Amino acid sequence: MFICVHLWFYQFLIKTNNPLRPLPKPSYPRKSSLTEFGPLDGALLIDKPVGWTSHDVVAKVRGHFKLKKVGHSGTLDPNATGLLVLLLGKATKLSNKLMADDKIYEGEVKFGETTDSYDADGELTGSLPVPPLTLDQINEQAKTFTGDQMQVPPMVSAVKKDGVPLYKLARKGKEVEREPKLIHVYKYAFDHYEEPLGRCTVVCTKGTYVRSLAHELGEKIGCGAHLSALRRTASGDLKVEQASLLDEILKLDATGLEQKVIPILKLVQS
Repeated sequence: MFICVHLWFYQFLIKTNNPLRPLPKPSYPRKSSLTEFGPLDGALLIDKPVGWTSHDVVAKVRGHFKLKKVGHSGTLDPNATGLLVLLLGKATKLSNKLMADDKIYEGEVKFGETTDSYDADGELTGSLPVPPLTLDQINEQAKTFTGDQMQVPPMVSAVKKDGVPLYKLARKGKEVEREPKLIHVYKYAFDHYEEPLGRCTVVCTKGTYVRSLAHELGEKIGCGAHLSALRRTASGDLKVEQASLLDEILKLDATGLEQKVIPILKLVQS
């Protein structure tokens, strides 16, 4: 009898608003999982001047504007100009995503001369007469470099061998075996030729050395060649027409810099 009364009383407490009834656990507002982005979390597009390394530009912008985090999404050689995508603040986490984008370059190839770096920055290693060439003949040979291929990085490059950049080994006169990497060239075409200079456009995947393409084209033609000038005009959906000269950026104040930054959310959507 006592057990039945006890059970009845317990059920009564549960079904009513009796103060003896256990109170429900209080609910607290959940903390938002959304990341907050500031006006300087995004991409800054620079039209890199000749003679500057990509690291030089990053360091200059970081120091000038006293920014904590600045990176880039694809190196340009010192001799090259054009689109350099700087990543500011939280956008530095997008480096791998943006670096994977396809690239477009405009270049100038000088036939008849080879250099150790495959471009105009290197030491001259050979000189041969340029045979009579037409634009069609050059394009016929250039077209053979389109598609998937394994490309060996030049010795004068930032690729590391046992933790040491290849260019440091090259300066000591050393040449080591380099691991070839898979690249894809969508387009390698010349639109102008006046001996010994040819003007070309290259559309390719990340990691492609355009100067290697110039060097190998010269070998195929038989007179040698090197890349005398290079300009990056696009990286993914980002174009050099959207970029600002470095000197112009350094004249801006903080508000002006904010107006030049492509917001991180827009980068993610592209």
